[in-house]
Amino acid sequence: MVLMIEWSVTLAAIAFIFLVIFLILTLRKLMETIAETKETLTDARKSVTSITDEAEELIHEANKISDDVKGKMEAVDPLIESVHDVGDMLHDVTSSIKRTALKNENRKTIHTQDKEQNQPVRIKLK
Repeated sequence: MVLMIEWSVTLAAIAFIFLVIFLILTLRKLMETIAETKETLTDARKSVTSITDEAEELIHEANKISDDVKGKMEAVDPLIESVHDVGDMLHDVTSSIKRTALKNENRKTIHTQDKEQNQPVRIKLK
């Protein structure tokens, strides 16, 4: 019986030694993984800092461009309004000519008199 107890204790000691060796190997691998993770996080922080700086510069440039475009649009607004007014005026003149042409008997030709040469001038409308 004593022999059996000795064998059991020996087997338990051997199993414990294998368990300790396995845990040591696992912990070493875990330490390597943690070191790589730390290195990766350090690189990631550097990259994020670099990207953040570039993004801030880009935002500042975009704001400058936006302000420049806004100023130029404000400078062009009076010109656009003037062109719009000219367009309205031309529309009114064209409408007036059309109305005058439709009032005449001959609706396809407008008869006017050239005062200098006393000859009629004809304008054909489509």
